[in-house]
Amino acid sequence: MASEPGPGPEPEPSGGTRPKDPPRPGDRPWLMRTYAGHSTAEASNALYRSNLAKGQTGLSVAFDLPTQTGYDPDHVLARGEVGRVGVPVSHLGDMRRLFRDIPLDRTNTSMTINATAMWLLALYQVVAEEQGADPARLQGTTQNDIVKEYLSRGTHVFPPVPSLRLTTDMITYTVAHIPRWNPINICSYHLQEAGATPVQEIAYAMSTAIAVLDAVRDGGQVPAERFGDVVGRISFFVNSGVRFVEEMCKMRAFGRIWDGVTRERYGVTDEKRRRFRYGVQVNSLGLTEAQPENNVQRIVLETLGVTLSRDARARAVQLPAWNEALGLPRPWDQQWSLRIQQVLALESDLLEYEDIFAGSHVVEAKVAGLVADSLAEMERIEEMGGVMAAVESGYLKSRLVSSHAERRARIESGEEKIVGVNCYETTEPSPLTADLDTAVMTIDPANEARVVAALHEWRSGRDRARAEASLAALRKDAAGDGDLMAATVECARAGVTTGEWAGALREVFGEFRAPTGVGGAPVAVTAEAGSPLAAVRDRVARTAAELGSGRLRLLVGKPGLDGHSNGAEQIAVRARDAGFEVVYQGIRLTPAQIVDAAVAEDVHCVGLSILSGSHAALVPDVLERLREAGAGDVPVIVGGIIPGADATALRAAGVAAVFTPKDFGITEIIGRIVDEIRHANKLDPLEART
Repeated sequence: MASEPGPGPEPEPSGGTRPKDPPRPGDRPWLMRTYAGHSTAEASNALYRSNLAKGQTGLSVAFDLPTQTGYDPDHVLARGEVGRVGVPVSHLGDMRRLFRDIPLDRTNTSMTINATAMWLLALYQVVAEEQGADPARLQGTTQNDIVKEYLSRGTHVFPPVPSLRLTTDMITYTVAHIPRWNPINICSYHLQEAGATPVQEIAYAMSTAIAVLDAVRDGGQVPAERFGDVVGRISFFVNSGVRFVEEMCKMRAFGRIWDGVTRERYGVTDEKRRRFRYGVQVNSLGLTEAQPENNVQRIVLETLGVTLSRDARARAVQLPAWNEALGLPRPWDQQWSLRIQQVLALESDLLEYEDIFAGSHVVEAKVAGLVADSLAEMERIEEMGGVMAAVESGYLKSRLVSSHAERRARIESGEEKIVGVNCYETTEPSPLTADLDTAVMTIDPANEARVVAALHEWRSGRDRARAEASLAALRKDAAGDGDLMAATVECARAGVTTGEWAGALREVFGEFRAPTGVGGAPVAVTAEAGSPLAAVRDRVARTAAELGSGRLRLLVGKPGLDGHSNGAEQIAVRARDAGFEVVYQGIRLTPAQIVDAAVAEDVHCVGLSILSGSHAALVPDVLERLREAGAGDVPVIVGGIIPGADATALRAAGVAAVFTPKDFGITEIIGRIVDEIRHANKLDPLEART
């Protein structure tokens, strides 16, 4: 399903821009990971041990959405999401099984976890201690970048201020107790997925790092003489797109700006601590459902952007699989991506030379331009009061929605070419996708019930009094200024569950619904006379007039825990520009909430966006609730990563239309929505006026 990458660099990586370092031909290969996890802790453990046996040199844990958003598997919002896009970890027992027979003091582990990062690190530490490991020897990364969750990925839980407190408490704890751990992985990966330009990716990530470091410095928990240790543990996680020259220059710009920020703003004199340390996953947004075999060469080109140049080389890399736009990759697909890395590192000669782009006037000019523009955007954010203020105002989100809309418009117009999608679309039958139902991994629908039953067994078997006492202590510390990490570790030892830990903090901190960015997004596609959008606008207006409804109303809904809102936002913006009145309340809604809104707003169509694989459970629920509410005649359309067999089942259940990544023409999709509204209301088909 939707890729959720997050590897961190090695504890002492050699990546980043190091103008004063002497050349070191013969560099060792970067850390090789595969982002993985699914269904249960036991199944994921078997996958990890298999991947390590194939030559993978680090682990990258994918957690399912309930774990990421602080819910237990039996919560109403977890329905259909358990074990879909990652492994469910609800308590210490799950973490034990996840890392069974994997020595954590000799393993570099990345955990893609943000709002609940403190909790998962506590579980990891306790399991390591049970193995006999010294926490001071643990190596790895927790992503722990909540800002980009507000902007692009949607697994945030708490408001910005308490979220930043969780982050800073965790950083200060690791510096003292787990000094080889990267406690935060400033993550610009998802910003690019949400539409960020290279300048926005650099500026927003750097502004996030500044906010975190300022908070740690101003909190007074770390002595001034040890602040360099904090700076030295900050790592980054970036995206690498197919424009690999631009991506390589972006990484050089990242390193140059980071060196300046850490030296000038924080007074760090040790060059090693100022080093820009980053890991990477190459771009998943650019992977296509149409002619998916082309994704292999895309992945290779994207990998070159962060490996070919020594002075801009990542020290940890994970690659998506060729079929991620189709569904959940199988172990063989992940192996193929691992082999791409191994061939590149071990068979080619790219590790044998100093930086081959040094002295290039083309590269230097591009880097200088990126640095100047990024610094200007960082200054703009600083003037707003910093990155948290820019999040709360909606500025950052609206900028990303706008950038993404502009990119989609370039693709639809053909200005930006995507082979197999908007050019060279004819193709021979592919043996890779001859049987689409077996080209991706499927999760047994009965798995969720088994996980829920195991959770209930865990709760009944623990020391209930100890668990309740630890949660009470956590609430007390959260309401005051106590160290939340220490209280969290005790919760882990006491058998508290993920949902209980997050629930205790929700009681104190509350929850946060991030701005959608839709309302402030400017028009990206013009509706000039004769344009496709003008034709759709005309059909929208004529249909509304025939129905006597004033304007057509479209509800765009995100049921379940899938926070990938990019597609939903683009549909909402284009529908608005086509003349629809759009109802969009953001992410993380139950089917009941969506239906209640549809009935209250008297909408003409309901559009559901789901990329997590929970469509099979949630969409029929929405359909049934609409029928029960007397709105069964309202057409429902669905978009997401939906295998062919599932699409057929959804249409049989009553869905009017199913859209997948191959349907890249947003204006055409809006036109189809008009058609479905007319069909549902028994209006004659309407041809566009010429």
